[in-house]
Amino acid sequence: MSTMNTVGRPTTPNALPDNDYKHPTLTGARGLLQDEALIFEIDGWNKTGVDLPKPATDGSDLGDLVRKDPIGLPGLSEPEAMRHYVRLSQKNHAIDLAIYPLGSCTMKHNPRLNEKMARLPGFSDIHPLQPQSTVQGALELMDQLAHWLKTLTGMPAVALSPKAGAHGELCGLMAIRAAHEAKGEHEQRRKVLVPTSAHGTNPATAAFVGYSVVEVAQTDDGRVDVADLASKLGPDVAAIMVTNPNTCGLFERDILEISRLTHEAGAYFYCDGANFNAIVGRVRPGDLGVDAMHINLHKTFSTPHGGGGPGAGPVVLSEALAPFAPAPWVVNTGDGYKLVEREEDEAAQAFGRLCAFQGQMGMYVRALSYMMSHGSDGLRQVAEDAVLNANYIKARLQDLMSPAFPEGPCMHEALFDDEWLKGTDITTLDFAKAMIDEGFHPMTMYFPLVVHGAMLIEPTETESKQELDRFIHAMRLLAEAAKAGEVDRFKGAPFHAPLRRLDETRAARSPRLRWSAPEGSNIAAE
Repeated sequence: MSTMNTVGRPTTPNALPDNDYKHPTLTGARGLLQDEALIFEIDGWNKTGVDLPKPATDGSDLGDLVRKDPIGLPGLSEPEAMRHYVRLSQKNHAIDLAIYPLGSCTMKHNPRLNEKMARLPGFSDIHPLQPQSTVQGALELMDQLAHWLKTLTGMPAVALSPKAGAHGELCGLMAIRAAHEAKGEHEQRRKVLVPTSAHGTNPATAAFVGYSVVEVAQTDDGRVDVADLASKLGPDVAAIMVTNPNTCGLFERDILEISRLTHEAGAYFYCDGANFNAIVGRVRPGDLGVDAMHINLHKTFSTPHGGGGPGAGPVVLSEALAPFAPAPWVVNTGDGYKLVEREEDEAAQAFGRLCAFQGQMGMYVRALSYMMSHGSDGLRQVAEDAVLNANYIKARLQDLMSPAFPEGPCMHEALFDDEWLKGTDITTLDFAKAMIDEGFHPMTMYFPLVVHGAMLIEPTETESKQELDRFIHAMRLLAEAAKAGEVDRFKGAPFHAPLRRLDETRAARSPRLRWSAPEGSNIAAE
C-alpha cells in the first residue's frame, strides 16, 4: 500500500532495504550509481592522458635524490578521470543537492555570481610577489572588504590574513598576548577562561598559545554562568573566549555584564564569531565590548566551506588591540594603495605574520561580492531569515523531539537532546544514519558536549519553506518510526547509501591507516 508524501510522490513506507531485495544487483552497481573502485585500484599504471615534453635534463644533478622506483601513481585517460570523479560525486551529499543541516557550520548556498567574480582576470591570476603598482585593483578590493567588516562589527581594525576560524582565534590571542607583553603583564596573566558552551577550538587555541585553560560553567538555560565567571576573573587572567551566539544556539543575554567584568579585571574579551551569521546587520560586536573576533567568511559571507580550504577568518580588533595586528595590511595613501609589511614601517608593534603573504584573495572577492549584492538591508535579512528558519524547525519538531532548551526562541540553530529516544534502544547515531536513507545529510551529532545525545540543526537563511517542510516531514516520519519501535530501521541504517555503516568499534581497535594493493593484484605498490 502506497501513501503520498508532501510533494505528491508515492512512497512505500514498508519497503524492504536494499540488502533484502529479491534480486540484488550482480555487479554492485545500483541503477545509475556505479560501483566505483579507488583510483589506486583502477587499471592503467603504464599510461597517461597527458603528453608532456621530455625534460631538458636527466636529473643527474640531484645526486642520490633521484627516484629509483616507479612513482606509484595510476595513469588515467581524460574520459577515465572524468568518469571516476563524476561517479564519486554521485555518492556525496552537497549543498547543491539538498539542505545541509550541520549545526554550527552554516552550510549555505554559494551564489554563482560570487564564483564568476572570483574568476575575473586581475583577481584569479595575480601573484603575491607582483609589484604593488600592478595589483592596485586587488588591494582596493581588500581595503573595501576591510571597511565593510569594520563597519558591520563596529571595530576600528581588521587583520585579513588568517585563513580559517581557528587561525583567526590564534591571531586574536596572539594580539592579546602582545598587548599584555607591551604592558609588562604577560608573565602574570597566564589563564584564559572558556565557557562550556564555546566552540571546541577555543580551548585548543588558548593552550596552543601557551595559556592554561579554565572552564566557566553554564546555567540551566544554556548560557554563561556570570557568577562563576566573576569568581574566576582576576589579575592572572589574560582573556575570556565566548562564542556568541553560543554553540547551544542561544544569544548570551548577559554579554554586556560579561564584557564589563572582563575589562574591570584587566583582561580582554575574545568573541568567537563563527555564528555571526545569526546577528550580522543587527548587532555590532564592538558595541558589546568585544576586543577581538574572527569572522568566518565561509559561513557568514558564503565563500565555499569545507574540503580543507581555502578558507578565510579575518579578525576584527578593538582600539586597544589594533596596534598589535599582524602584518600585512592595506593602506590607502590617497595616491593609491600599499601594503604595510615591514616592522620598521607602521607595523612596529605588530606581533608578526600569520602567513607568508596576504591570505586568500579568492575568498575576499567572493565575500565582498556577497556583501555588495545584498547591501546593508539584505545582510540584516540574512540574520533574520536564519533565525526564523531555525525557530520554524524547532517549533515543528518539538512535539516529537525534545528541545535541549525549550524556553524561548533559539537563534540560528535548533538544538535537541536524546531525551525523547529513551526506552527505544535507538541512539542519536542510529537516528542520524537513518536520515541518510531518506536522502538527508545528518545534523551535527553529540555536539555541544554539554547536551546529552545532542542533535544540532542549522538550516541557514538560504533554505526555502518548501525545502524546510521536506526536511521536517522526513524528520517527523523517522521520529514516529523510532517511537513505534521500528528498531531495525535504525540499527542497520543506512541501507540505501553506496556503502553500509562502518563497524566503529573495529575501526577504532584495528584501524587501517595505509592503503595497500589488494592481495594477488598486479597494481604497482607504493
